[in-house]
Amino acid sequence: MVPAIFGIAGAQLSADERAFFKAADPAGYILFGRNCETRDQMRALTDSIRELHGRDDVLISIDQEGGRVARMKPPEWPGFPAGEIFDKLYQIAPATAIEAARINAEALGRSLAEVGVNVDYYPSLDVRQAGAHDVIGDRALGSEPMQVAALGRAILDGLERAGVVGCIKHMPGHGRTTTDTHKEMPTVTATEAELEIDLEPFRTLSHAPIGMTGHLLFTAWDADNAATQSRFVVQDIIRGKIGFDGLLLTDDIDMEALSGTVPERSERALAAGCDLTLNCWAKLDDMTGIAQRNPQISEESRARLDRAMAHAGKPAESGPMAELFERRDSLLAQVDNDGVPDA
Repeated sequence: MVPAIFGIAGAQLSADERAFFKAADPAGYILFGRNCETRDQMRALTDSIRELHGRDDVLISIDQEGGRVARMKPPEWPGFPAGEIFDKLYQIAPATAIEAARINAEALGRSLAEVGVNVDYYPSLDVRQAGAHDVIGDRALGSEPMQVAALGRAILDGLERAGVVGCIKHMPGHGRTTTDTHKEMPTVTATEAELEIDLEPFRTLSHAPIGMTGHLLFTAWDADNAATQSRFVVQDIIRGKIGFDGLLLTDDIDMEALSGTVPERSERALAAGCDLTLNCWAKLDDMTGIAQRNPQISEESRARLDRAMAHAGKPAESGPMAELFERRDSLLAQVDNDGVPDA
């Protein structure tokens, strides 16, 4: 099994993709808007992936947070709000905000499970910082670590109720970024003491089954390597200080924050201690290069993958989706929710 999560070029697997994926046996897949046309089409795609590998527990993931980060869009799927609305509600009524976040995540998770997606890269536990780049912005659950952790826990619980595994991101914290990591590497000059704020939500939710790194340079820890490719950050900070022992995957290694070829980026991230690399853009040459450089997942990483996927596909008994939306919206109505999509 190749220790990578690969993208798919279109609405169905091509013949070349089928042949490559069958031979390489990647750890999982990620879906984007290009893969999400209709419910029936998505279900056929995810079914074909499972059929190709002959097992039901293949990791099939998506970045579906709500707000501006949504691959499955209206009118085919319901819209979901960005994290900022739960932050606003928390300022008024913390318990109500936690319940709204959980219900929203359960509804979101059920829309994913319906089409065969079993992992969502959500929630973001990045603590919002004044003056930072808006690549996180309204995606954040707040600027206070305890609040971010409380809302993040509710989101993980809601997704799990739908049979979907959540993923905490972006370790060790993306809230201080000064640039968009899709385009360039941000350098964070905060002191180790200041960075304790960023670590706290991840430490609180270190039991999460899946986590994702961020492509940021933290001068307090490693002035030469992005967190994703820093053995010190992965081993001493994420595994050590945070205490995370779940499945650790990279943010998209196609992002321009990283340098070198995509296969080289993947190799460096795995050498630093990440379990899997996330390669989103479905370029067959890049995927082939990753498979050639990193042909086999480690036993430890495979065990973490198996533990994470043991949480998938076990939905709790729940009422109709319409009831979830009604309950969520009644709770969110306590704040000015202009811009919150209707169910």
